[in-house]
Amino acid sequence: MQIRESAEDYLEAILILKGENGNVRAIDIAHHLGFSRPSVSIAMKNLRENGYITVSQDALISLTAKGQEIAERVYERHQVLTDCLLRLGVNPANAKADACRLEHDLSDDSFAKIKAYYLQCLANQPKAN
Repeated sequence: MQIRESAEDYLEAILILKGENGNVRAIDIAHHLGFSRPSVSIAMKNLRENGYITVSQDALISLTAKGQEIAERVYERHQVLTDCLLRLGVNPANAKADACRLEHDLSDDSFAKIKAYYLQCLANQPKAN
């Protein structure tokens, strides 16, 4: 399933905001991503037309199954890559920004290998008392 990086960012933002607030509106996405309301409105129209989101009469935005799948994939990549970079000693601002770029460009195979290695490292860490 191939979509543009910006669309992935919007879907990820919807997933995050839904988890934080329960409801998501275009203005919430604009604030979260630092984009203008008109830019978000155009993106929401495109995402809706392509079957990634639905918008209720109350202007509440929800992910479709197709949108949810992409959002969860991108969000998982973001979390794993950010934590890996932090554990390697990258400062938090750079780790987050770099993970955001990497999450879109890594092949599924490369990410699977990174994730497996990451999980193995976590499993081998001494337990905190």
